[in-house]
Order: sequence, then C-alpha cells, then structure tokens
Amino acid sequence: MSLIAANHLSRSYGPKDIFLDLSFSVAKGSRLALVGPNGIGKTTLLRILVGEEEPSGGQVTRPRKLNLGYLPQEAEFKFHGTLRQSCQAVFSELQALQEELHHLEDLMRDPAEAEQVLKRYGRLQQDFERRGGYSYLTRIDQVLAGLGFTMAEYDLPLEHLSGGQRTRAFLAHLLLSDPDLLLLDEPTNHLDIAAVEWLEGYLNHWNGAALLVSHDRYFLDRVCNGILEMSQAGLEIYTGNYSSYLQQRQARANRRQEVFETEKERLLKEIDYIKRNISGQNTLQAKGRLKRLSRLVQAVEQAGFESVMNRKWIEISDDVSIAVSPFGVEEAERRVRALKSPVRQFPRLTFILDAKQRSGELVLRTTQLKIGFPGKLLFSAPDIVLRRGECAALIGPNGAGKTTFLKTILGQIEPLVGEIVLGASLQVGYFAQAHEGLKAENTLMQEIESLVPSWLPGQVRDYLAKYLFFGDDAFKRVGVLSGGERGRLALAKLALQDTNLLLLDEPTNHLDIPSQEVLQAVLDDYGGTVLLVTHDRYLIDALGTQIWEIEPDETSLRVFNGSYTMMKEERERLVALRAGESGGGVKNPAKSPHSIPTMEGRSSVSKETAKAEHRRIAKLQALEKKISVLESHLAELGRRLEKPPDDPAEVARMGEEYARVQQDMDQKLKEWEHLQA
Repeated sequence: MSLIAANHLSRSYGPKDIFLDLSFSVAKGSRLALVGPNGIGKTTLLRILVGEEEPSGGQVTRPRKLNLGYLPQEAEFKFHGTLRQSCQAVFSELQALQEELHHLEDLMRDPAEAEQVLKRYGRLQQDFERRGGYSYLTRIDQVLAGLGFTMAEYDLPLEHLSGGQRTRAFLAHLLLSDPDLLLLDEPTNHLDIAAVEWLEGYLNHWNGAALLVSHDRYFLDRVCNGILEMSQAGLEIYTGNYSSYLQQRQARANRRQEVFETEKERLLKEIDYIKRNISGQNTLQAKGRLKRLSRLVQAVEQAGFESVMNRKWIEISDDVSIAVSPFGVEEAERRVRALKSPVRQFPRLTFILDAKQRSGELVLRTTQLKIGFPGKLLFSAPDIVLRRGECAALIGPNGAGKTTFLKTILGQIEPLVGEIVLGASLQVGYFAQAHEGLKAENTLMQEIESLVPSWLPGQVRDYLAKYLFFGDDAFKRVGVLSGGERGRLALAKLALQDTNLLLLDEPTNHLDIPSQEVLQAVLDDYGGTVLLVTHDRYLIDALGTQIWEIEPDETSLRVFNGSYTMMKEERERLVALRAGESGGGVKNPAKSPHSIPTMEGRSSVSKETAKAEHRRIAKLQALEKKISVLESHLAELGRRLEKPPDDPAEVARMGEEYARVQQDMDQKLKEWEHLQA
C-alpha cells in the first residue's frame, strides 16, 4: 500500500527546469533515500510532497488522513516553552485523559457514585495504558537523551537553544508524534556519531515509512531499503541500501554501455551494406534501408538512445510521423558514429593528492600527552604512534577537542603536558573545518594564483573547472560562496601543495555524495599519511587503519586498531559478553527502538593477561625509541651524502654505515610489526 505517490512531477523556475517527469511511490514500512548531486532538486521535491510548494506539472496523491512529519534542513520550530514542554505537547490528548482519570479517582471517594464511576474509570484506564500513557514521559527522556540533549537542557526555553539544538528539538517532536510517513531533509546534520547511531536504531525498529535526504552514506547503509537517484536524466529506483545501490548502478551502466556499443556496431554494419549496394544490383533495397536508417538516427538524436531502444527497430524505421531530412550514406555514417553513449556522465570533482616526497617511517609519536587550555583539560592520550601510509580517524562529540588536537600537532597550541614528535622529511597539508586559509575578499582566481603565480588565467580557470567552478564562477568573491563551494575551493588549494601528511578537519562537510565518493577514492590512492577528523563513518570505514576516539566524560582518548565497523562489532560483543556474565539484563540493547546507543570500553582481563600486555607495550615503546634514533641517524647520513666529502674512502665508509643503519632499522621495524599484530 502506497502512503504517497508522485505522478509525472515537474518543477521549473521560469525557463529553468529543476526536474522533469518524476514518478515513484513510498510504500508502508519502506525506508527510501533520495540521492543526487547538490542543486538537482531534492529539497524542492520534498517540499512538493509535503504541500509547501506546488509542482509545475504532475500531481501528488496521498490518503486523506495521512499523518505526515517533515523535517526541513533549517527547521523553524515555532513553539513557545521549554524543550521538555515541546515534547510533552505531542501527548496533549494523553495528558487530558490522565487529568480525567485523576478527576474520576476523586469522584470514587463518594460511595454513592463509586460503582458508576468505576466502570468509566476502567474503560479510560485501559485506553490510557494501550496508548502508552504510563510510558510517554520515559519515551520523552529516551528520545531527548538519544538525540544528544543533557538533562540540564530539558527545561531550557527553546529560544535559548542554538539553531542546531532547535532542529534536534523539532526532530524529537516529530519522532514522538509517530507519523505514518517521515520526510527528513539532512536529519544527521546536527547530530554527533552517538546520536546518529541512536537514530539509526530508532528508525530500524519503527513501524512507519520514511523518505530521507542525507549525505551520510553509512547512515543510508544502515537504515534504507531503497534508493531514489535524481539526475538531469530523471529518476531511477534501486532496491537495497547504499552499498547495494552502488553495485546496481555500476551494473546498469555497464549493461547500457554494452547494449549501446552492440547496436551502434549493428548500425555501422547496416551502413556498410548500404555503401556496397547503393549503386549495384540491390540499389532499391539499399535505398530503402538508408531511409529507415535515417528515421532511426533522427529518432535517436531527438529522443535519446534509451527512449528509442524501448521500441522495436522496425516500428521506429517505419514510423511515418518522424520527419526525415534526406541525407546520403556519408552523412548517415557520420551521424551514427557521432551517437553518444546513454551512460550518464555528470560533472564530478577531478583531482589528485600527490605525496611526491617520501616521509620517514614514523610520522607522529606522542608521549604522556594532555591536550587542552590553561585550567581546562580536554583529554589525556596514551602514547600514540602513527606510521607512514596509515590513516588515523580522530572521532568524538563536538567540543571534545578534535580541532584543538590538530592545532597542537601543527604547533599552533602548546600541549598542557607531554610532547608530540613529528617524523623526518614531513610536508604537512592542513584542511581547516572553517576554511580559515581562504580570504573573503579574494576571488577564486586570486586564491589559486596565490599558490601558482606563474599560471596563465586560462590554466587557472581550467583548474577551477575540475572542482566544478565553471564560467564566471572563477570571478566570484570567496565571501559569497556556500559551505560546499568553500570546501571545494579549499580542496583545490590543498591539491596544489606538495604534502606527505594530511591533517583533514571535516573534509566532507557540505559535499554531496558524488563529491564524497571522489574524495574517498583520492584519499585511498594518496601515497602519504592521513589524520582525519570526521563524522563520516563511511569514509572512516573505507580508509581508517586506526581510530582515535575522545571520551569527554572520561577526559581520555582511546586507540582502536581497525575499521569503524570492527570497533562497533567489538563493542557490541563486549556488551553482550558483560550482559551474559551478569546473568541478566538486555542481551541486545540495540533491538529496542527507544534505546540509547552505548559506547562501552574494553572488557576486563586477567592479571596474567594484563601483565603480558604491559610487557608487550613496554617492548613496543622501547623499539619505537630505537627506531626513532636510527631514523634520525639515517636522515643525517642522507643529508651528508647529498654533499659528499672529497675523500673517496670517507664516502665509501658513509655508504656502508648508511646500509648498516638501514638494515638495523628494517629489522627493528619487523619486530615492531610482529608485536603490534
């Protein structure tokens, strides 16, 4: 059963078509994602479905009593009162019923009316219990906590909350109202990872349907069972989650290309027959084939290859409604060869991050590190090691100190205690979340020219086009750019720098999914080392070799070697293990739609295991110090050999020493890797 259906929807603003002829439906219980590049009309489509905007063509059909909840990107939550009161307003009918039950309880004190009142009380109490009257206050607390609110914020007036907090308050209000269909436009924008995971659990065990617009690919993987892809060519429907959609999309593209090449080859063979017979014995047959071919080619040029392929060739070639402009065999061959593939090619980011100079094996090491500001400890870190070629993902809630840690690594802020040692031959590139390196008064041309002053204007504009800045975009001021445009410009500048260590602070913010896919591929091919601050779990899962997680409540940082999914599975295993050891409790808390995701630490271990682990860590630290000394020695020898002395014997001795130190370091590295594994 469809809760809502779009029938041949189109939307235009003046001469500009936003989208054309979109048809789909949302069935009960479905979780559909609406994906596509920025500017394709996803938000406009949601507004049309909810009735806030009228289509230029087509119609939307929905049941008369459909309870629909809509969360826009920037929600204006028009409610006067506290956060808790805004959630309690959803249950106004239950509250009225509760007051009536209290009133009947007072009446039952009168023996003369007790019997008659008791019957009504029983009916109302049963209805009150069935509708969740005894649990709605608990539900409110669970939803607010799940979305990241603290109890201290429950009684704050909404006007005292930030814009992001008000959006979360609106989302809480919508979830508690249990609509038949939720339309959510970027619901994860103002949520940290814990809140997003809680929302995933809630939606997965919720009985309603949802249509989601989100750039969070991991979220779409966990929640969705269908994908609607919007593009300039229309809308395509895929089954399954985001990862399944990627596979299906590639398979469809391959199949379209294969059919196109087969049919184009068939047409060229037809032309070859016509060329051989146009002046010979079969001239009439050849001319007839040329006429039918002319109809077919012009139909393809007018309607597109796929539209024509949906009809039989003979039907097209005999269609007298197609106006044929007569042309000869050479023209027919030229037009056939010029036919374009139906596989859609849209503008995408095209860039490379190149690590031209090789860094040392040890890229970063911390010792007894504490991060924060005078009088304010943000977190303490264990002794960390980051090696060449690794990608470490630094995660944690907003305000935990992630950006502060990056600035401490860069030397812009001093650590409270301990030290951070950077390795040899490092060239650091920094992508700032707020893009502080961009000057608002500069044009895009000037920003690029500041790094490559020798480039001609044409070269600069060609380069900007790789980052989807076309035409007059090159002369825009940085100050008028959107968040996504500023992010693309910052990436453009980063790619012009010679780096072998990248510090990236939320690089996927404001990027659409196609751009995120490109960035992921670029970082995957990068030959250097990456330290990544992001909420993008899909990116972490694809690239991360270790995860550094800041726990603000414990003012500590934990290190996990492996991907995000591995870390999540390990935590779930430990939670289940502890529940089993305790002999009770919930074995799988994620099964409850109102449960709050737990972020459990590692399980306790025996004393013998703990001692062995301490010995292993001590050996690792000792090896790391030796490797650091050898690496410094090797770097010094390398610098001296770049300008060798005049004495050949001395040069030979230095070469032998270089080989010996290199061999010694390689052996220590093998020992380190064995212990680390």
